[in-house]
Amino acid sequence: MRDFSTALALAFVIEGLLYSLMPGVMQRMIAQVAVLPPAAVRVAGLVTACLGVAAIWLIRQGHF
Repeated sequence: MRDFSTALALAFVIEGLLYSLMPGVMQRMIAQVAVLPPAAVRVAGLVTACLGVAAIWLIRQGHF
């Protein structure tokens, strides 16, 4: 649970930095995502989650 909490906090830090350093870019990105069909957003989310799990597995195995 400690690793999950740390990862969640790090996600907040990264997202906060993106919004504070590039607010215009983030607003344009949100507008682009808003017009996508829900299925496309779902697939993008699943692909991103799978890549994250794979990255965690590789890091935990000592490959990075």
